[in-house]
Amino acid sequence: MRPLALTMGEPAGIGGEIALAAWQALRSEGPVFFVIDDPARLEALAFSLGWRIPVAAIAEPEEAPARFATALPVLPLRLAATVVPGKPDPRNAPAVIGAIERAVALAREGRAASVVTNPISKEALYGAGFAYPGHTEFLAALTGGDQPVMMLVGPELRVVPVTVHVSLRNAIAMLDTALILRLGRITAASLVRDFGVARPRLAVAGLNPHAGEGGALGTEDREIVAPAIAALAAEGIDAAGPYPPDTMFTSAARRRYDAALCMYHDQALIPLKTLDMAQGVNVTLGLPIVRTSPDHGTAFDIAGRGCADPASLIAALRLASTMAARREGAR
Repeated sequence: MRPLALTMGEPAGIGGEIALAAWQALRSEGPVFFVIDDPARLEALAFSLGWRIPVAAIAEPEEAPARFATALPVLPLRLAATVVPGKPDPRNAPAVIGAIERAVALAREGRAASVVTNPISKEALYGAGFAYPGHTEFLAALTGGDQPVMMLVGPELRVVPVTVHVSLRNAIAMLDTALILRLGRITAASLVRDFGVARPRLAVAGLNPHAGEGGALGTEDREIVAPAIAALAAEGIDAAGPYPPDTMFTSAARRRYDAALCMYHDQALIPLKTLDMAQGVNVTLGLPIVRTSPDHGTAFDIAGRGCADPASLIAALRLASTMAARREGAR
């Protein structure tokens, strides 16, 4: 396998320390990855935390496998300003953006197996001309992929929110049959290609309590959600619902489907994070490359203290490797 490309993320956040900790956990068994970051800042960070973790600057991604067992491989990208944990500096924003661009380019060239992104601070990037709502939209622009779809993956559940980072009022206004249908198609195709599910089963959540109670608690489930499910089924996709959201995430219910389509952000993320927040992984579907990310933010409040849990990043690296291997095997 080619190595995975891990971006630096916001340098004032926890990305650097969880990258170091992930290498410590994975150096013997892999998957092999390299970080696009400033080697000097990672060395200084490891020293400040009292961690004996060697850092090795590499000139090309192809050097990473040979160095991985003994040091964290770093493809150098210099930062403009000294990093102070918890205090993002806009002078470093171009490097944060550049790391993402470099990782995507390497993946598209076939020199990196996939892209794994550390958390960014969008507010810190806007001053540098970052014009996207987040990672997902930026990656779609860089790759020319379809309108991206966010899937959250945990050990016991996969969820896809149909509407994402918008207010609940706007989420309801945005919801339509065509949108649900498009996300259902992309989700089913990705389950086959990237997760090895031969015949994916989709469970579709209702928008309203009790999935509308036949229209008594809202007509959206009958008029918007149900027609999308019928259209998916007519295309041969095993989709069912709309299910009452308060019962579809029980242990027994989860055994009946491979992914859940949810109508809005919290409807999807609350059950996933309740079940196992530490192992959650953010996956972007609909791109020509594999991209995963830990399912948490920059955690400025604990940055630089060495107490950040690397479990989600480790899970993201492992899942990225598995997905890339499946795509490679399908060629």
